[in-house]
Parts: sequence; C-alpha cells; structure tokens
Amino acid sequence: MEYEPPKQTISVSAFVTNEKNEVLLVRTHWRSETWEMPGGNVEVGEPLDEAVCREFLEETGIVIRPVGITGVYFNATKHVLSVVFKAEYVRGKIKIQPEEIKEAKYIELNDSNIDKYITRPQQKSRTLDAMKSKCFIPYETWEINPSYNLLSRLYNE
Repeated sequence: MEYEPPKQTISVSAFVTNEKNEVLLVRTHWRSETWEMPGGNVEVGEPLDEAVCREFLEETGIVIRPVGITGVYFNATKHVLSVVFKAEYVRGKIKIQPEEIKEAKYIELNDSNIDKYITRPQQKSRTLDAMKSKCFIPYETWEINPSYNLLSRLYNE
C-alpha cells in the first residue's frame, strides 16, 4: 500500500465579546442562514494564534488578542479540524469584506436565544462551549531549527 500524505484542513475561529458582554458574530454569503464566530482556514506553516488574528481582522476589521483555546472539533466528512479561541478586543471598528461576509455585529447571546441566531448544531455547540469556558487548553508555537525557540504560549494561569 502506497503512503498518502494527510489531506486535512485546519480552521480557527474566535469568541470575542464587547463591554456589554455581546458576542461578535458574522453571517457569510455561503452560510447566510446562520450566525457564527469569525474565523477561517489556517495557511500552511502559519501558527494558529496568528491565523485566528488574521482571519478575524479580515472578516470584521477588528484586532484581537487570543487568550486561550476553548475547544477543538473535527468534521469527519470534510476532514476539517477546528480550533476555537477565546480572545480579547484590542482595537478597531466593524468593517466587513462584502465579497465574503454578509453581515457582522455584536449580539446579546444566551442559552434561551441562541437558536434564533445560530442554526447549525456544530456552530451552536462550539459557541456554547466558548461562552461557558472558564479555563483554557494551553497552546504553544515553537520554532525548531536548529535549537528550540518558544515563539508564543497561551495558558490560563
């Protein structure tokens, strides 16, 4: 049997709230029936924490700072590993890329109204996990060439 290299995609998204504890969500053109956390695919060799910042900025115009990972999810049909970060607002105003994002806004989200906004079950579970998360999974980015160099570490202390 011949070896086949893995053909999987990694995606990232971020749970970000404003001072009113409203969640920043987006609707895309290809999934316009649901709201979801901003995010997208990680590029080859890109650290996950950098990817989530890049994707969030591209989709919303908002600069964020990841503080931890709230969950890791796998879509077995499409071979997509999704990593959800909790992040803090740094700066910026909502400015969408209209070719990709249909709408972006802060929404007061809770257990009783989440179904009104998030209609896809996998997006709902990820968002609820992020909403309720009190601790985070540690995340590190390393550079190993020729010595070990820690580039970044997220850890809930």
